[in-house]
Amino acid sequence: MILGDLLGKGIFNVDGDLWMFQKKMAGLELANISIKAYAFEIITKEIKHRLFPLLSSFSGQNGSIFDLQDVFRRFSFDNVCKFSFGLDPGCLESSLPISEFADAIDLASKLSAERAMAPLPLLWKIKRIFQIGSEKKLKEAIKVVDALAMEVIMQKRKLGFSTHKDLLSRFMACINDDSHLRDIVISFIIAGRDTMASSLTTFFWLLSNHPQVISKILNESNQFMESTMDQEFASYDQIRQMHYLHAAVYESLRLYPPVQFDSKFAWKDDILPDGTFIPKGTRVTYHPYAMGRMDSIWGSDCIEFKPDRWLKEDGTFCPQCPFKYPVFQAGVRVCLGKELALVGMKMVALSVLRRFDFELVAPIVPPKFDPGLTAMVKEGLQVVVRERRDNIAAA
Repeated sequence: MILGDLLGKGIFNVDGDLWMFQKKMAGLELANISIKAYAFEIITKEIKHRLFPLLSSFSGQNGSIFDLQDVFRRFSFDNVCKFSFGLDPGCLESSLPISEFADAIDLASKLSAERAMAPLPLLWKIKRIFQIGSEKKLKEAIKVVDALAMEVIMQKRKLGFSTHKDLLSRFMACINDDSHLRDIVISFIIAGRDTMASSLTTFFWLLSNHPQVISKILNESNQFMESTMDQEFASYDQIRQMHYLHAAVYESLRLYPPVQFDSKFAWKDDILPDGTFIPKGTRVTYHPYAMGRMDSIWGSDCIEFKPDRWLKEDGTFCPQCPFKYPVFQAGVRVCLGKELALVGMKMVALSVLRRFDFELVAPIVPPKFDPGLTAMVKEGLQVVVRERRDNIAAA
């Protein structure tokens, strides 16, 4: 998700021209080879020095049950803050609570999503006018988010940013308006935190119910990596060569997209391909979650988790039309961080699978989701984790 989606939902008031400038600049930066290498370095270190030790501590607690979704949310928040701002909130330290920044964004996201699902939008608009109930809470949450985002910018100025590699430093080199920089900080966090946590949570739920897919992922990784644990992490190039892993991730996102529905507003009068007239200003909502479950789009087996549907006979990945699979949006609105998000998700999943086994506490029960801008599983994903003791080459 990017800032434009939030603008459409009326959460943040950002000028459209400013948004277009931010998007173009972010697109240039995210396509930069050095920023991709920087992102990969950060996520590898976060896995090695934070995620692995935490999972190992749970593994050593004699089958202790914990919430894997909470771990992924903390991991994602630390990772996005390091990559975007060069600052470390340390949320993955098991002794620390999740940050006030993350809590405020959670509340703002939840309340704004309730707006989008309200059967009578007039009710929340009345609440907003009189500043009561959920609209009062939303305003207070956004105030906290704004203040903390400004604190991030002030900290960057104190630390100096001219020699830093993070995204915010790159923006600060050419933007002097702190209110614009604040909007950039907020958009980075929303775009990069819960989307990855949601995607990883449902992916591991699917994998735990389909052990044969785990075996294929591990066997494929052995074709490009050492067959023992000597090579701890795959390289960026190795990750990109793993077509089955890529297909498994795409199939998971087809069934459980992190943003289950989204809306756009018509900039001017338009006509859809089926002939439907759309007046200027009309809100048009599409539902990737529902689209992934339509047999008219994906066939009679659309409910099944089948990574092979994305592969050609020779095992290479075969992409689908992005308008058929709008998980990353499509056209001019396509997600700018798509490649970084996919590589990051695959890196986390593969690294964890090569070292740990997971057992779901409730393996058969399909996940149910809390209302929000991203699909977070109600009550989390309760699991038991154990160190993988078998040679992964035999998986």
